[in-house]
Amino acid sequence: MDAPTTTPGENGMPDGDGWFMPRTVPSVPLPDGDPERATGGAGDAPVWRSVDTTASSSTDVHRVPVQRPAVALGQGSADAMLIRRTMAEIAPIADKVTSYFYALLFVRHPELRALFPAAMDIQRERLLKALLTAAEHMDDTAVLVGYLQDLGRGHRKYGTRAEHYPAVGECLIGALSEYAAAVWSPETEAAWVRTYTLMSQTMIDAAALDELRSPTWWHAEVVTHELRTPDVAVLTVRPDQPYPFLAGQYTSVETPWWPRVWRYYSFASAPRSDGLLTFHVKAVPAGWVSRALVHRARPGDVVRLGPPAGSMTIDHTSDSGLLCLGGGTGIAPIKALVEDVAERGVRRPVEVFYGARTEPDLYDIDSMLGLRHAHPWLSVRTVVDQQALRRLPDAVREYGPWAGYDAYLSGPPGLIRSGVDALRGIGIPSHRIRHDAVEEALVAD
Repeated sequence: MDAPTTTPGENGMPDGDGWFMPRTVPSVPLPDGDPERATGGAGDAPVWRSVDTTASSSTDVHRVPVQRPAVALGQGSADAMLIRRTMAEIAPIADKVTSYFYALLFVRHPELRALFPAAMDIQRERLLKALLTAAEHMDDTAVLVGYLQDLGRGHRKYGTRAEHYPAVGECLIGALSEYAAAVWSPETEAAWVRTYTLMSQTMIDAAALDELRSPTWWHAEVVTHELRTPDVAVLTVRPDQPYPFLAGQYTSVETPWWPRVWRYYSFASAPRSDGLLTFHVKAVPAGWVSRALVHRARPGDVVRLGPPAGSMTIDHTSDSGLLCLGGGTGIAPIKALVEDVAERGVRRPVEVFYGARTEPDLYDIDSMLGLRHAHPWLSVRTVVDQQALRRLPDAVREYGPWAGYDAYLSGPPGLIRSGVDALRGIGIPSHRIRHDAVEEALVAD
């Protein structure tokens, strides 16, 4: 499944990496260079971060102390109000704001240009989505902090270092103060400084800790490449060292043909004893990575993988049934979840609804039916229609009851949104509905 780039992918995963803030919550990562050690370790001693709190025309920077443990992200509701007010002010001219931000960044800090892909149009959109998502989730500390930690770990593969974050903060505040002048004030500036400082330190600390236990990235050789439809391929790769992950998670992938361009794909199986990893990839129009993986990659080619991320995993301390909705290549992580249940040897009811626009788009149906044949606790139903991804939640309503089930959704953002609404409507509480995509996810590339 391809993660977002210009539009949400069929699997609904976030595409590409944000520069410093979350695009999707909860779950993953940023741009590329040689991996270098991230500084800023854990501990309770004060850590000083340099953040610009002046107007955009000034280059004066003063130091803002961050004490760990600090006020938790999301607890400052007054700051959240000021930040949301800023975002509302710039919304009509968001493209200008993000372009101005990157212009400031590359003029003041030209050494950072190498961390980004050559084409910046998608990157600009990513920054806006990141800011909107951060503003939306500022008062949800657990979700935002967890995501920022994933993001910080993911930044390692781009060569991001702790000293890069102040430069980003400086230019971000410079751009916001320039274009949100009508609502900008010393209080607003201070709120952005506090929030950005805490966010960046959360990512820095997570990266430093992760460096002690994981490589910056994994090289993985393509061992099989199967074209299931004219635009969907199933790829299996062999990492150069052990790759720990959980069924339901995803990772970022970089191809040799598009350096510094990463896209997200879900693992299409539970962890295997042979260490191989499988992905389902749909080539989308103008999708650099997806089209390369579907139409250009062949056995023997080597790609790079970022760290695993994602929270759409199974709680094995519960014996609740699983209700799974997968649309298009979103069936990949659903299949992984089914295998995960099977490997536990527990007869736990699993109901899978598999949506596709046409019969050929059910490219993995034989595999799913094979699992159903092997496991009597598994049910697989298909919804085939040009509007299948919209009607999939309606089909779920016809069965049930589902009140005692944990729900899992994977697919385009539209499916996630309508699916969540439908599941809530039939009595499944929000805390039992899991997915790794939100409205801010960009379209898959």
